[in-house]
Amino acid sequence: MPDLHANNRFADEATFEPEHIARARAHAMELGAAPVSPAVGAQCAVIAAASRALNIVEIGTGAGVSSLWLLYGSPRATLTTIDNEPEHLGAARQAFADAKIPPARARFITGRASEVLPRMNEASYDIVLVDADPEGVIEYVEHGLRLVRAGGTVLVPRVLAGGAVADPVRRDPITSAYRSLIQETQASPAVIGALSIVGEGLLQLTTVEAD
Repeated sequence: MPDLHANNRFADEATFEPEHIARARAHAMELGAAPVSPAVGAQCAVIAAASRALNIVEIGTGAGVSSLWLLYGSPRATLTTIDNEPEHLGAARQAFADAKIPPARARFITGRASEVLPRMNEASYDIVLVDADPEGVIEYVEHGLRLVRAGGTVLVPRVLAGGAVADPVRRDPITSAYRSLIQETQASPAVIGALSIVGEGLLQLTTVEAD
């Protein structure tokens, strides 16, 4: 049976990554802003397309790779992305310009997510992607679930923490936070949750619509 690393490598190599996203990925690697893997990016694009997302929030911009994947999946969407690293936001702006994405479709906010998110309108977004400050992931997901509409989805990449979450011996704060997040949301009646193990992992939480 192929091992997990072989499966992940195959999934990434089998994923078609559009040229403008591949260029943003190369720039992200130069900056040290680790982007999501192609396989995880493609999953995000599929979810954006399937939900016909029009309003998206991203917590943690990096150099714009996950942003571009989301907009690739939903080319009519408007994306608000938050990061406290001006250099990363600058790289993302350039990636958007290179991809010829109209400025009206993206809003870049420089600041700490913990300060920005409480001011955003609840139940107003189709997708919230959480990819910042692992130690604050539970807080950010709580905000994300507040911000998405009924039937909206919160996405959390890197949730397997490089395999640490599956190791019961690992008890460091970040690993424990991701493990608690997965366990608590899987048992919650407020969301339908799924955990993908492709790439760095992707937790998908769709809020349950009221009857």
